[in-house]
Amino acid sequence: MVKPLLETLKGNPGNKVPFWFMRQAGRYLPEYREIRKTAPSFMDFCYNPDKATEVTLQPIRRYGMDGAILFADILVVPDGLGQKVWFEAGHGPKLDAVKTLDSFNKLSLNGFHQRVGNVYETVSRLRKALPENVTLLGFAGAPWTVATYMIEGAGSKDHAAARQMGYGNPELFGKILDMLVDATAEYLCKQIEAGADVVQIFDSWSAALPETMFEKWVIEPTKAIVEKVRAKHSETPIIGFPRLAGAMLKRYTEETDVNGVSLDTGVPLGYAAREIQPLACVQGNLDPHLVVSGGDAMVKEALRILEGLKAGSHIFNLGHGFVPETPPENVALLSETIKNFNR
Repeated sequence: MVKPLLETLKGNPGNKVPFWFMRQAGRYLPEYREIRKTAPSFMDFCYNPDKATEVTLQPIRRYGMDGAILFADILVVPDGLGQKVWFEAGHGPKLDAVKTLDSFNKLSLNGFHQRVGNVYETVSRLRKALPENVTLLGFAGAPWTVATYMIEGAGSKDHAAARQMGYGNPELFGKILDMLVDATAEYLCKQIEAGADVVQIFDSWSAALPETMFEKWVIEPTKAIVEKVRAKHSETPIIGFPRLAGAMLKRYTEETDVNGVSLDTGVPLGYAAREIQPLACVQGNLDPHLVVSGGDAMVKEALRILEGLKAGSHIFNLGHGFVPETPPENVALLSETIKNFNR
């Protein structure tokens, strides 16, 4: 059976625009919240194939998206490398920070796949449970974004610890990025082997960097991952998401050679159609806060995006993920709006 999202990524868009939403499985759904209550911690939730499979399927049942994205977290990779990762209510992720060579040397790829193996089991179960026309997306965080958490020991507004290590101790910082390139490529390959049709690389914090560091810390590691994954799985499309990359978006698309690029909310449609669509499929880019408001304003903007990108390969998505206060009925209206649109 044809998978419209997969075909669009391969450069064969049909009359309908395929869609999925970042964070489509999440706290805005009451059925998600009920299952979340049964998990002792968020990391336990990510590593539980029964629960992770169920919450991945929930939005597909409700809204009939063309893509289902694996439920997991970008911090599965450092956890798999042996760094302690946990989540504190009201504070988000916490990690035993990697700030010295000694703390780095405690990390290892040995045993990585065993530690994260339940994620691959979730992918395998999803492959069997999803409708045949639905594309299964695996994912990982990009090395720069994951490194910001590993070095800071938490989330950060300015990613100062990672930037300062990159400038002041480039040897150690390079070791961290190199390990993340290897681990992330292997992690994505295993997801593909378990049944993922497509993989996405999230670089959520790429906006923090000047041009030369963007090249070195965002483009180069992502390009290396793409090459390593393609060496094993040449037919599997790869989507990159350099969030808030601004003027560096075109170079990222050209130099990483991703099949698709996700557009954040701030990317103008005319620019995307003129400069990015000739290079790759584009994905995006409705403001998730507009889905909180819903109504005519949301529908009007969704149609503007659909019209503005209809001349090339386009997967409808958000410019970032759903926020928890999103009303489910607004997601339903948005989904129907996209389904009813014809190129």
